[in-house]
Amino acid sequence: MVHRQHDKSRRAPRWAVVGLTTTALAAASLTATAASHADDSAELPSTADASAAAASPSKTIEIAGKKPGDHNPLLGHKFGADGFGFVDNGRVYMYMTNDTQGYAPDPDTGVSPQIDYGQITKITVISSTDMVNWTDHGEIPVAGEDGVAPFTNNSWAPGMAKKVIDGKEKYFLYYANGGGSSNVLTGDSPVGPWTSERTDTLIDHRTPGTEGVAWRFDPAPFVDDDGQAYLYFGGGPASTDMPAEERFNNPKNIRAIKLGDDMVSTEGSAVVVDTPVSFEAAQVFKRGDYYYLSYSSHFGGDDFGGAQETFPGYPGGGEIGYLMSEDPMSWPKETYAGVMFPNQSQFFGAGTGGNNHQSGFEYEGKYYFSYHAPTLNKAVNGDATQGYRSPHLQELSFNEDGTVQQVVGDYEGVEQVRDFDPYRLFEAETLGWTKGVATTAVEGGSAEFGESAPNLVVTDIDDGDWTGLSSVAFGDDGAASVTARVKPAQAGGSIDVRLDAPDGPVVGTIDVDGAAGDWQDVTAQLDGAVGTHDVYFSFTGPEGDLFEIDTFEFHAADDADPTLTLSVEASPRCVAGKTVLVAQATNEADVAADVTVASPFGTKTFEGLEPGATTSHAFSTRSSDVPAGEVTAEGTAAVDGSVRTGTASAPYDAADCG
Repeated sequence: MVHRQHDKSRRAPRWAVVGLTTTALAAASLTATAASHADDSAELPSTADASAAAASPSKTIEIAGKKPGDHNPLLGHKFGADGFGFVDNGRVYMYMTNDTQGYAPDPDTGVSPQIDYGQITKITVISSTDMVNWTDHGEIPVAGEDGVAPFTNNSWAPGMAKKVIDGKEKYFLYYANGGGSSNVLTGDSPVGPWTSERTDTLIDHRTPGTEGVAWRFDPAPFVDDDGQAYLYFGGGPASTDMPAEERFNNPKNIRAIKLGDDMVSTEGSAVVVDTPVSFEAAQVFKRGDYYYLSYSSHFGGDDFGGAQETFPGYPGGGEIGYLMSEDPMSWPKETYAGVMFPNQSQFFGAGTGGNNHQSGFEYEGKYYFSYHAPTLNKAVNGDATQGYRSPHLQELSFNEDGTVQQVVGDYEGVEQVRDFDPYRLFEAETLGWTKGVATTAVEGGSAEFGESAPNLVVTDIDDGDWTGLSSVAFGDDGAASVTARVKPAQAGGSIDVRLDAPDGPVVGTIDVDGAAGDWQDVTAQLDGAVGTHDVYFSFTGPEGDLFEIDTFEFHAADDADPTLTLSVEASPRCVAGKTVLVAQATNEADVAADVTVASPFGTKTFEGLEPGATTSHAFSTRSSDVPAGEVTAEGTAAVDGSVRTGTASAPYDAADCG
């Protein structure tokens, strides 16, 4: 496999370049499609059919590929490329090409086949309010027969925008359908649900002004302050109608076009963006009076005029150049301002070169630069990476004249903009660092983001695995307890809550010993969770999958009215040919409580049940057989004039004592 370096005089076949954007594998098909316009959504070469019958290998990253303390890459449990940063209601969202979709490491060697972009039909979404701890929102099923837009075959290089349509906020997710066209989905929130208002692609060979553009892909939306929206797209080999020198230095393969008021149509004709040495990945953000258009540069070769000299100041191969303009539809070559970001291999070394795809955005007064690099792939497999890329962030700084100070890539990443608030219900798939776990979607909505948002859980948890959160603020009084919503896979598992390191001091242990396969809330008391610390959830137990985790919630020591925590169990027993239902309730709170246990066969109240105490009651069913059912426990406690309440429930099996 060829690892592309900064070679300005020649270019390897695009499918032989590690780390390119998502068009890499299918370059031959894309060029043919652009030339013929026969089918802008023609299916690209893929190994998916050949491997469909084989058992799917685990995609879990078993190592701590993102080191504790590092903020790059953003994720340690999955891949993602072509990141597009989008800010909404105080939260940063990152939309990415789902590189994980085709990741299939060999069980013996741990090495996956080279990435196959033709397999990718989903878009990965993550979000954060502090720029370090990222919530995994899973994947949007965009293309293919099971996708929201089944008339498209791929979903690469996403872009996101929001606009008020008919008095309602709408979200618009743009994506590349291979290299021949681009499309858009409409959503009710940044994480969906999603629909396709179109039955054909938004950008393709029919779009006016795109003649001579080989790849009508990489759509990046921008909504200006006046509400007018634009779309930037394009890339690929330069038109052979131009002189060789111009094909190399000014290939004119990027376009800008106005979007209609509905955001799912275009207005007028696309205009040329004269980006020097451009390859693809155009994206625009605004700062003050200037619009900044960044893009990735090509590697030369026959597609760009052969061996040519790069004009002074123009980008080298695989770099991010940029233009500055006061008009979002005017980008002559004179607006070129320099290189925003050199090739990522300059910072991350062997195995991390190739093309890039970036975005710029503002969040709480600072500007940020997103890009990708196969750093997690390198952590797993060493320098011989297979093209699986990971999202990174760096802060953007500007000179007095508005030009950008060249970005330096590193593992340190950006600063955390605020401490993590633990005193709320939050998704367990909010992650700063991980080892050995994965995430998966489950039925139902998100406890934190609402019923219409997808719900994920942390899964594939084994003994020795862990997850971590950065800079958690417990405050001076600290946290008294923590509750986790879990689904045990077997008995004997537990979660150690540790401070500052995966093997740091334990401040509490959550025992996960409930019925296998049932979701339940389990709580542990904490001792020493005071101040601000990195927090790690370390998982222990017997061999095999231990449990899944949906949410966590810490409870402050000074909570005026925290939830009263109870647990309850029930089991039928046979006594003299009759079934007796034995229910057992435990007060897991730190105060005495009145607890009422209810069953289909009656209720029983225990007054003043002490903290940590367990009591039981046998309900007579007056029958030899009973169907499966459920018991509940409700508790109340008066503390300093306030009332604390809590509930718990547990199923029991059917019984036949006849």
